[in-house]
Amino acid sequence: MKIKILIPLFNDWQSTSKLIDEINQLQAISNFEISIVIINDASNHDRLNEEKSLENIKSIKILNMKKNQGHARCIATGLKYIYEKEDFDFVIPMDGDGEDRPEEIDEFIKQIENANGRPIVGIRVRRSEGLLFQICYKIHKLITYTFTGKSIKFGNFTCLPKTTVKKMINEKSTWNSFSGSLSKIEDNLFSISSVRGTRYFGPSKMSFYNLIKHSLSIISVFRKTFLIRSALFIILYILFIKSNASIITSIPLVFLLIAVYAVSNLALRENMDEFDKALSNINDIEKIK
Repeated sequence: MKIKILIPLFNDWQSTSKLIDEINQLQAISNFEISIVIINDASNHDRLNEEKSLENIKSIKILNMKKNQGHARCIATGLKYIYEKEDFDFVIPMDGDGEDRPEEIDEFIKQIENANGRPIVGIRVRRSEGLLFQICYKIHKLITYTFTGKSIKFGNFTCLPKTTVKKMINEKSTWNSFSGSLSKIEDNLFSISSVRGTRYFGPSKMSFYNLIKHSLSIISVFRKTFLIRSALFIILYILFIKSNASIITSIPLVFLLIAVYAVSNLALRENMDEFDKALSNINDIEKIK
């Protein structure tokens, strides 16, 4: 069985190097053909030239991008490259900083047979961030469910069969939101429990701003449902506050209108023409193993 591990990377070579070492040490992968594809999102920091003994990893390729395109588009580009250029059975996209724990790859592989061809997703049961961030994350999930009807409890750390990868690269929303796109094209997902790890080096890159953008990007995939539910909310809310209208009671409407504007703009990122030409952004490909 051929498994590709897809790692988007921007200026975090030290963490990714440590991740590769830990993947190589996993017991379960010795029975499979494991290869790693790194999408270097136009990093401007030099990486360390290290010689490694990686007996359990067949190959490592680095796709160096010409220009920075962001996390979601790196994953989309990687999926397209792997589907069109590589021989594989499954793809496991994961962050390269340690927050997606490498030991959970073992569990993905163990559950492939039980999943029976379904995509396997890692449902976050515990996170490593502070209490305030975790509260905001729960609010994000609640808002997403309320306005889209989708309960999305996973990120890009998944195990995708080849059939799903094909669907993903033919779905324009993949160019904008990985988890939103996967939820859109696949109704029947197989899940495992996943614990959010801590970064190997440096602070987490998931800021409050990035969390808001991440949430709105997912919602933009289901924008028709979002717009309908937003319109119903506005009508019902106006009827509710009409006898007690004030600046304070109008605040939820203002936030919702801002969200509608932001979602509409983020939806413009779903550009199939750009997605189709994604591989043209590859400057060169390095084979380091």
